[in-house]
Order: sequence, then structure tokens, then C-alpha cells
Amino acid sequence: MTFSIGVVGVGQFGSQFAHLFKLHPGVSAVYAVDELPERAAAAQERWGLDGVKGSFEELLESDVDAVAIFTQRWTHGPLVERALRAGKHVYSAVPMAISEEEIARIIEAVRETKLVYAMGETSYYNPATVFARQQHAAGKFGRIFYTEGDYVHDMDLGFYEAYQYSGGEHWKETASYPPMLYPTHAIGGVLGAVPGHAVSVSCIGVKDQRGDGVFDKEVSMFANDFSNATALFEMNDGGAMRTNEMRRVGYPSHIRESRFRFFGTEASFEQLATTTVWQDKSSVQDVSEQVETKPTMSADDPSLADVAPELRDAFISGLAPVHDQSRLPDEFLGAPNGHEGSHQFLVDDFVTAVNNRTLPPVNAWVAARFTLPGIVAHESALRDGERLPIRDFGDAPVE
Repeated sequence: MTFSIGVVGVGQFGSQFAHLFKLHPGVSAVYAVDELPERAAAAQERWGLDGVKGSFEELLESDVDAVAIFTQRWTHGPLVERALRAGKHVYSAVPMAISEEEIARIIEAVRETKLVYAMGETSYYNPATVFARQQHAAGKFGRIFYTEGDYVHDMDLGFYEAYQYSGGEHWKETASYPPMLYPTHAIGGVLGAVPGHAVSVSCIGVKDQRGDGVFDKEVSMFANDFSNATALFEMNDGGAMRTNEMRRVGYPSHIRESRFRFFGTEASFEQLATTTVWQDKSSVQDVSEQVETKPTMSADDPSLADVAPELRDAFISGLAPVHDQSRLPDEFLGAPNGHEGSHQFLVDDFVTAVNNRTLPPVNAWVAARFTLPGIVAHESALRDGERLPIRDFGDAPVE
């Protein structure tokens, strides 16, 4: 079986995925959609796509089978729901949504339409998460009682350029996006290895002091002045998870922007920028090579001309030894990858789910557990760290 797909938003990120969808043997046709017609035309020409749709509305009215959404992060919720209600399978970039109500509406739409929804959380296939998932499945951690997931990406390392690219002349209004409303790289990397969910949270937001109009309440469309935030979550099994979302930090995020730690009763796993270790009660093993990716393309590739140099590592990383390359289609061999080898797996997950009518790993219910804790954490930060409960939508239904 094969299906057709329209990629909505073919800028720096979406165009790379349009290329992978075009390469996948399970996809029959790929169309580009963008608010800027010239950008859609450029993507069609560069990647040999099958056509351009003039608008999101035109795409929904067409006979295209699926939609992949790579628009501004606060727009995902409503667009996803509209696409599902229009009868389209949906792949969505992160985050799933920015409110509990939007999440609930997506889950209800998936339940009613029985269409495939997948959230493209890159950390699910972060090599560290894959490694920890394997160790957990083998029972080597014992009971995991404490975890950490950090997304440490300094604004100075490419984010200014990225927001200027996507936000135009009013980019400062959107560059102030609250850190905890983009929590899935940190939370998903933990819960992608250790299934569970957060039940409560206390979060502290750190107000920005740069004074350049970013993270300024008077400028921000989100009335946000937090540039960093730290949340402590209570988990459903009685353990704890800490999450850091940092946008002002002296850290080489171009080397590793997501990092993780898992502490169990029998063993633990810790990751720094360039070193990763597995340790038990008697020894420490450096496993850095197992989780190190190798570039698939040059950082100077013409397709990355619009991407800030500090962000290009996220677009060129290949696979790590811990990845199972054998499950990927041969057509992906040597193709661009990104975010520590995750892009190809995410595309294959969605294509497989649509063609087989199965649940993808990061389905709507899993996506909710990756997303909603951050939304509640941001509310906690606005309330000076008040501990707040987190709703759980349960597990995906078994058909």
C-alpha cells in the first residue's frame, strides 16, 4: 500500500522531511504547501515533489491522504484537528498543542475518525533514549526512581536567526515563546525510554535579563519573560523527573542540545555534552561511541543555506551504532537525516502506521504525556512554583 501526503510549511525543517517522504517507498506522492508560494515552488524543484497546493484549505479539500504539519509551534493544535476532521492522517511536528483543551480535542478527533496521528518527537530516537530504552527493557536499571531530561539550547546559538527566518519583521514577538510550552525534547527523551506519566509538577521560571526585546512581556505575544525554567514532576510510579528548558545558558547546544540522566536501584546512565556513561555499583563504562552519530552530509550543503551555522548539526547527523538501521527502507541509505539520527525513523514510523493502520510509537495518547506536563509546568511557574496536578488521558485504546 502507498498514500499521498501534503507537507505544510516547507521551510528549514519541513523541506527536509518532504524529501524523506518523497524517498519512502510507502508514499505515492508528496505535495508542498507554504504561505510563501516561492518557498513551496523551491521545495518542489529541489526535492522533485509531485506538486504544490495553494493553501492549507486547498490541501484539505483535495484527495491527498495525509498531512504533515511543520508550521509555527503554537498553531499545531487547531491545524491538526482540522486535518483529522477533513479525513486526513496527520504527522505533526512538536509540540502537539499549547493547551489541555487542544490536546483533548485532538485525542477525541483521533478516537472518532480512527485516523493515524503521530507527533514527530525527535528525542524518541535520540541515541541516549534508545540506549536507555534497551537497558530498561532488559531490566538492568532495577527500579528507575529518578530521571532528568534537559533541552539546553542557547538563543545565541542559532535561535535568533531561526526566529527571524520564521517570524519576519515581528520575530521578537514569537521568539519569546515560553520554554515550558516546548517540553517534548526533554520529557519525550525520558518517557520514550521509561514509559509512564507525570501526575503533578512544581516549576520555577527564571525571568530574562538580556534586555534586547526578546522575553519581554511588553513585546511577547505570549506575555512571557521566562527564558529558562526548571520543573520537578511527580511520576505515576512514585518516582521523580526533573526537566530543564534553557534558552540562556553557557553550554554548547550545537554539540548536544538534549541530554538525559536515569538513576535506578541497580544502575544509572548519565549524559554530558561529549561524554556518556553507564555505571553500576562497581564500575563505570564509557558508552559515548554507542550513542555518537556521524554526519550524512556537509554542513555547507546548499540545502542548508537558510539555516544558521550553529543549527546545522541538527540537520546533518546520521545514525549511531545503537540505532537499528536494518528496519529503515533502502531508499534512505545515505539520505539526509537529523536531530541525532531521528528523522528517518520518524518518517518510517508514520508511513508504516498509515499503510498498516497501526498506532505509531508517539501516538496521540503518548504525545499528550510528552506535551501536557510542560503546559502545566508553565502555569505552575506563573503561580510562583505552586504544585499543580496533571491530567492523564490514559493509554491508547486497543482495537
